[in-house]
Amino acid sequence: MTPPTPGFAFRVLARDGEARRAVFETPHGSVETPTFMPVGTQGSVKTLSPEEVAGTGARVVLGNTYHLMLRPGAETIARLGGLGGFMRWPHVTLTDSGGFQAYSLGAANARSKSALATGAEDGFTFKSHLDGSTHRLTPEEAVRVQGLIGADVQMQLDVCPPGGADRTAVEQAVARTTRWARRALAAPRPERQALFGIVQGACFTDLRLSHADELGALPFDGLALGGFSVGEPMDRMHDALAESAPRLDAERPRYLMGVGTPRDLILAIGAGVDMFDCVLPTRNARNGQALTRRGPVSVKQARWHDDARPVDEACSCPCCAGGYSRGYLRHLYASGEILCLRLLSLHNLHFYGELTLGARAAIGARRYGAWASQTLETLRGGQEG
Repeated sequence: MTPPTPGFAFRVLARDGEARRAVFETPHGSVETPTFMPVGTQGSVKTLSPEEVAGTGARVVLGNTYHLMLRPGAETIARLGGLGGFMRWPHVTLTDSGGFQAYSLGAANARSKSALATGAEDGFTFKSHLDGSTHRLTPEEAVRVQGLIGADVQMQLDVCPPGGADRTAVEQAVARTTRWARRALAAPRPERQALFGIVQGACFTDLRLSHADELGALPFDGLALGGFSVGEPMDRMHDALAESAPRLDAERPRYLMGVGTPRDLILAIGAGVDMFDCVLPTRNARNGQALTRRGPVSVKQARWHDDARPVDEACSCPCCAGGYSRGYLRHLYASGEILCLRLLSLHNLHFYGELTLGARAAIGARRYGAWASQTLETLRGGQEG
């Protein structure tokens, strides 16, 4: 493997079984792993300021290439300081390639013809969900656009087969993703921008393992596991993760894309994953759900009408430590007040930050197995759900 992109480095600080605590050095600071990356789809983590997001412990925010290239446009973002400067986020940024959205939004809206995507060897052709304009996304174009957007880390364009795809379709997706990986690496990109490869294979473990070896032989700065949590049974996903994550090169960051629940994170960290992103904590918050150590709390429920307790009495986030009661949050949600969504978003991201902080401490103390078992048992046996 060639040396990493200038300005980037990855060091494992401690191991406990497959779980590891590490630090990922980037031009915009260090990231301690395992870490959770809040999703800022359109250059913003919904309802929250950058300062509030950083206050939850997050040091990486993810932007969505598909959405950003359509609005406001990659060139505009480049003129306004790149993604970090544009959104006033002083820490690390990461962009996905946009391929999943180009394909999935097209499939979801094919009936109305408002956004139709087709895939071919060269890339994806898709119609914008905003105005119906036609766009082409190839491995080289994904690198170029992400270079303009200017995130610290960009992802290769890949092919993500839907959940339930048969083996032949998955084999084809794996093979094309490998070809696109080589094309992405050959494309010019900014000198201080890292590029991660994406391992596919659905829940066919043998395909995952062989693809991990194929991409591991290429000079990517990190390796990601894509194509999980797309409709497959969760037990199958966890089994495939447990076998495939340790196969990723141990000298580079390992990133599990779009996953997931607190249980997903705990099990994946135990398999050796370092980085995660998911819309779940902020999306659930906007639907009135707080995630706690004792299970989720839905503030929409009538039983909290007169409840003076915070959603989690052991939590130090601004929502809980600030004294906002379940009764008040229920009132805000029922009244359509955005403050409820902001407070719950802060709480949920803080919860994920505390979860990964606890995992790092447990790995350093070489007691990750015990910590994970106890945390999962508390989540399962909680009285709040």
